[in-house]
Amino acid sequence: AVKVVESGGGSVQTGGSLTLSCAVSGYISDNYCMAWFRQAPGKEREGVAAIDANFATTYADSVKGRFTISKNDAKNIVYLKMNKLKPEDTAMYYCAPRCRVGPPLGWYTGWGQGTQVTVSS
Repeated sequence: AVKVVESGGGSVQTGGSLTLSCAVSGYISDNYCMAWFRQAPGKEREGVAAIDANFATTYADSVKGRFTISKNDAKNIVYLKMNKLKPEDTAMYYCAPRCRVGPPLGWYTGWGQGTQVTVSS
């Protein structure tokens, strides 16, 4: 099974930046897809960004131009660079397998603990 550990969250002011990391281990191929999701209190988990085996990226409209997803296949780490953060970006952030941005895959159950991002105005 795929195992993930998210890190890098924190508290920043509006306009600030953070970089999240997702360490991936377990049964993964040499080239793999991975995505970032987020869940705010009282809301459903939503896709934020995804990167496929060929390093093609897709983003939710709400983060386009501000967030950048990348991965290091040699280290099995996926990153999410977040710039120009807004209070509405406040959420718990998770990573999980997915090749294109979208809602979480129904079959996936290996969610990590997530990392909290809080943006104050």
